[in-house]
Amino acid sequence: MYTTVDDWIQQESIPFSVASPESFNAAIGRVMASLGDSVELLGFGEALHGGEDFLMLRNRLFQRLVETHGYSAIAIESSFPKGYVTNEYVAGHGSAAYDAVKEVGFSPGFGQLEANRELVEWMRQYNNDPAHPVKLHFYGFDSPTEMTYTDSPRQLLTFALDTLSAMDPASGDDYRRRLDPLIGEDAAWTNPAAMMDASQSIGLSPQAAALRVETENLISELIRRRPEFVEKSGQDRYLEAVQFASEARQLLTYHAELARDSEDRIARGLGLRDAIMAGNLAYIVSQERGRGKVFVFAHNSHLQRGKTLWQLGPHTLIWYPAGAHLKVMLGLRYAVIGAALGISPDNGIGQPEAGTLEARLTAIPGPARFIPTHLGHGLPTPAIAALPLRSGSQRNFSYFPLTPQSVTDFDWWVILDSTTYQRGGPPLPEVDATPGG
Repeated sequence: MYTTVDDWIQQESIPFSVASPESFNAAIGRVMASLGDSVELLGFGEALHGGEDFLMLRNRLFQRLVETHGYSAIAIESSFPKGYVTNEYVAGHGSAAYDAVKEVGFSPGFGQLEANRELVEWMRQYNNDPAHPVKLHFYGFDSPTEMTYTDSPRQLLTFALDTLSAMDPASGDDYRRRLDPLIGEDAAWTNPAAMMDASQSIGLSPQAAALRVETENLISELIRRRPEFVEKSGQDRYLEAVQFASEARQLLTYHAELARDSEDRIARGLGLRDAIMAGNLAYIVSQERGRGKVFVFAHNSHLQRGKTLWQLGPHTLIWYPAGAHLKVMLGLRYAVIGAALGISPDNGIGQPEAGTLEARLTAIPGPARFIPTHLGHGLPTPAIAALPLRSGSQRNFSYFPLTPQSVTDFDWWVILDSTTYQRGGPPLPEVDATPGG
């Protein structure tokens, strides 16, 4: 056991630079060796939405995982049904240019990020090379919701119905006639006011209740006729249809949660969103099994193993994130690297206060470093718990500093000295960075 935080950092940290392939590859090799061969799903968190350097590190890390560690897929914090569109592009099908998928293949705005364009174009180029027999897959794993936005179930149900129609046209047409009128206008489902005002939600209306029943019937039809449908469409296509229909059912449950006039409705909805994320990731892992392993990228708060806490105005919201579910669902097959940050003036994050974890971690050589936080590395846990916490940002509220819980939330941390704001992202409020954020 290390007795001081500084001793632990000095002895255990692994400095590297993305610009130096030698140091980067060596650092990744040490991290992967420590995690072992049992990992099927490797998470990589970002400390905030809006950090260009985290996105670029993600891209380079995924490339290295593909080249040397048997990874065949990446899943990002973007809409699950929309990810199917981007994956078709990565596979060389459908649209001939990225601009045709950047809006319909991502959650709103994510397709505009230049780092996402570069990731997708690299994957498409990789797949076009006949020297690579194992083709890469792109997934969104988020439920079709956001913190303040919820989608219509139309896209999910349409995919399931299209697959059913291809296997049994009469049955597909029958379900479509029953479901389409109940879906109605998408605007009723996507009303942003529903997040904060239960009366604005369609989720408990007679129309929504009837749609939930019909969706259950559709799922039952797919499951009841599994042998027939697998023979007609193949196992992968059949499982896709079941997953899309099941997620439509969960999305309708999410809408129902938003419509309940209760004090914990927002936290319950956010908890359901993360449970859907975890279910999607477990499905993705099962789809890739036999082809390769899966790399998942999202905000730290979704991938951590402990509870997530978010202060939304006067509301203190606490729920189980996807990582907590995956800890139970996958056990040692799930590992996760959390992220921390020194400064980012673009994001309103100044120098960390003296004595904080971020100040100590960025005091050693960089510009980036890994440090293990799982058992067996002599963590001075009491000393870490006694450190002051750095302040956050008044410009980018998606930034969460490290806490003592972060030690057990992740297997490793990656700490960047700094980051610029992401290319292609929407402008942030004009608030000056102050010391410590």
